[in-house]
Amino acid sequence: MEKQSYPSLGARVKNEYKVYILGFLFILIADSIGQIQVPMGPGTFILFPIFYAIILGILVGPQALKILKKKEVKAASSLVIVGICPFIAKLGINAGASLETVISAGPALLFQEIGNLGTIFLALPVALLLGLKREAVGATHSINRETNLALITDMYGPNSPEARGSLSIYIVGGMVGTIYFGFLTSMAAATGFFHPYALGMASGVGAGIMMASATASLSAIYPSMSEQISALASASETLSGITGIYVAIFVGIPLCNKLYDILEPRIGRLGKKNKEEQ
Repeated sequence: MEKQSYPSLGARVKNEYKVYILGFLFILIADSIGQIQVPMGPGTFILFPIFYAIILGILVGPQALKILKKKEVKAASSLVIVGICPFIAKLGINAGASLETVISAGPALLFQEIGNLGTIFLALPVALLLGLKREAVGATHSINRETNLALITDMYGPNSPEARGSLSIYIVGGMVGTIYFGFLTSMAAATGFFHPYALGMASGVGAGIMMASATASLSAIYPSMSEQISALASASETLSGITGIYVAIFVGIPLCNKLYDILEPRIGRLGKKNKEEQ
């Protein structure tokens, strides 16, 4: 078997130096801007540093200012898993330190991640109708934050269509999800159907920035309960990160693969036909 050759570290740095320089500059710019909160009605419109960094990355890409070429964008895609490794390590540390919380949280928190699987039955058919193929599996199996992106990359490889789908939702979630969660939480609180503690627990879906956006809105609506809401959201967030990875491995991804095998030959063609007509 012929051995596959990989470029040396020096060669990679030489070819990808723009990615590292721009990435560092984007971090400095985004961190200097910080978090922006704008009160809007009963909720809060929140912009996080990741939002600015993603916008800056889009602007320097080959479809906008063309500072980065396609080969450099491809190289940056494979570096995503390197960048999120510290978050994965932090999750493991939190899991080990939070076993008592996991045991004492009760079934409402422990099994909340299973409830998120219901979105697969809605999201996967829509993705197939839009013309996605195997990308749909990576995109719809979960909320697609750091742990899920790492899992899909490990299972299918960094250059796989599943990884591209997962990464796409990761980026969209960072840009749109934080804003959406803040407004969604405000609207849910305005109905009066849910207890503030229940909304706090529902805020912890496995995405730290989305949880922060939701709890900021809830704290503005229920200032006297802000500490309790924050504590419940943090516990829920920790549990979602711990249980979510196992739910994705044993239920979410197999379910997506099964539904894909059933639906793609039927509605996948419809999506392709609509795309050709356009």
